[in-house]
Amino acid sequence: MPNSPSEPARPSDARRRIKVQRRGPLLVEGPVEVELEDGTTVSSDRFRVALCTCRRSRRYPWCDTSHRARSARAADGPAANGRPCP
Repeated sequence: MPNSPSEPARPSDARRRIKVQRRGPLLVEGPVEVELEDGTTVSSDRFRVALCTCRRSRRYPWCDTSHRARSARAADGPAANGRPCP
């Protein structure tokens, strides 16, 4: 199934582009299927997904921008647990 009417469907073995951002999620061109540590799989048919790399997301493995709140607190000083934020 194409992601938009003007975009042709990709073969399942086509290369995917992944954009790595410092202190941010991995941006993956979709649709994607992600296998989690416990062996379960989750999928998304979106044209681009953000995969959480900080593990603070409530929607893990999908990024919900929780890393932004943590980064803002890092500028204010140590986190609530007494350790500095990455």
